[in-house]
Amino acid sequence: MNPSIKDVAKLADCSTATVSRVLAGKGYISESAREKVEEAVKELGYRPNRVARSLRAQKSRVIGLVLSDIRNPFFSEISRAVEQVAFQHGYNVLICNTDEDSTREEHYLKLLEEEQVAGILLSPTRNRAQKLNTVSTVPLVLFDRKFPKSTLDSVIIDNEAAAHALTRTLIAGGFKRIAGIFGARSYTASARISGFKSAFEGNESFIAGTHQIDAFEEEGNRLTKKLLNDDDPPDAILCSSALLATGAFRAIKEMKLRVPEDIGFACFDDPSWATFVDPPVTVIRQPAQAIGESAAELLMKRIEAPDRPVSEITLQGELIQRASTGGN
Repeated sequence: MNPSIKDVAKLADCSTATVSRVLAGKGYISESAREKVEEAVKELGYRPNRVARSLRAQKSRVIGLVLSDIRNPFFSEISRAVEQVAFQHGYNVLICNTDEDSTREEHYLKLLEEEQVAGILLSPTRNRAQKLNTVSTVPLVLFDRKFPKSTLDSVIIDNEAAAHALTRTLIAGGFKRIAGIFGARSYTASARISGFKSAFEGNESFIAGTHQIDAFEEEGNRLTKKLLNDDDPPDAILCSSALLATGAFRAIKEMKLRVPEDIGFACFDDPSWATFVDPPVTVIRQPAQAIGESAAELLMKRIEAPDRPVSEITLQGELIQRASTGGN
């Protein structure tokens, strides 16, 4: 009985995807891994099954979607847009959630590669920065985040400009001590912090601090209570995500503070509760549907034309001013 590719992978102590790349002569493989595979092939007398190889050569109709936090409504809306575009092109979508954990991200990327998906859409963690150009042998498109010097297709919003505009609404509302709460493990935080700081135009004394924490609701709630119990508390808070904002706004209400009379408030994303609370919240609405659609379309193009020029799409967030910043 002819040994299988799994037998070769087991003897060489590697994945079947690595064996496939060695046999096909495609993709990056370390010299030591290549030698192990070649030795295993020789020892087992492995001969590729031409029928199976032909079947594998058929295009996969599955793409991977790797999200940083599926609980965030922003990513849920992106997922829906991606699925719609993929379905129109005859593809199915396999969704993976990393919770901003680079170890889980690495696991899912390897899994998707071994499953030989047609392409991957990725919202990368900060630790992925140095590996993005060599991480995968399949087409890869970034969304929501990109990194300097990346040579991959990407779709993002202008985070710095959006944070600048959102901060200016609080300053225009008359607030003098504004605290910014940002995600600790998100690449977008650095651009948003930059936009936040640039909005003060020499009035650095207006900044009550920039804080980076895990972007979860309870963390936002905990930090906000701590800030508001300080001897010199902020008179306004800006949050960089819907989950942080949910926890922060809940803390404000639990402490029975009035918005905007006692404290101003603004956030990124436009959570469903933002228009139901009193007063409604000023937000930067990210074009989640457009991000998902654009990223999926870029991936379709990259699958069909692997050597096409790199595309970088930058969309604009929409400032929606409501009463929480004192502007209405």
